Amino acid sequence: MKTSVKTGIQALVASFILCAMPAAAWAAPKGSADEAIAMTKRAVAMIKADGKEKAFAAIADPANTSFHDRDLYIYVYDMNGVTLAHGNNPKMVGKNLIDLKDNEGKAIVKSLITTANTPAGRGWVDFKWPNPLTKVVEQKSGYIERVDNMIVGSGIYK
Repeated sequence: MKTSVKTGIQALVASFILCAMPAAAWAAPKGSADEAIAMTKRAVAMIKADGKEKAFAAIADPANTSFHDRDLYIYVYDMNGVTLAHGNNPKMVGKNLIDLKDNEGKAIVKSLITTANTPAGRGWVDFKWPNPLTKVVEQKSGYIERVDNMIVGSGIYK
């Protein structure tokens, strides 16, 4: 009898601990808007402090958790649409994607450039893109900041 009471108390305590955990602690499968903004700002800071070459190498390194976290990664384009760095698909580097459209016909890179050319030089752009974890095309919101003649961004899947 004492063993079952002890087991019951342990189960109750474990249940209480799990219920008391914040939702984010339940192994959030997707990155948040705040995390995407923070990752973008880290990439911008590194580009400014250490230069493009070192920053682009860090962005391309999947082991670098500053720029790779679950479905979050960094991408960098120049203002003509050429991919300078891409944390999820290094094969895109060097390619001009100015005419890239999502599966609904939205010109993704042109939209990023338009947002980068606003007075704020930063903001969110919505489009469809394959999720690197599920490989399924999902709704994505990309947060970008303009740095000199570059667009640096990360995005969240909704």
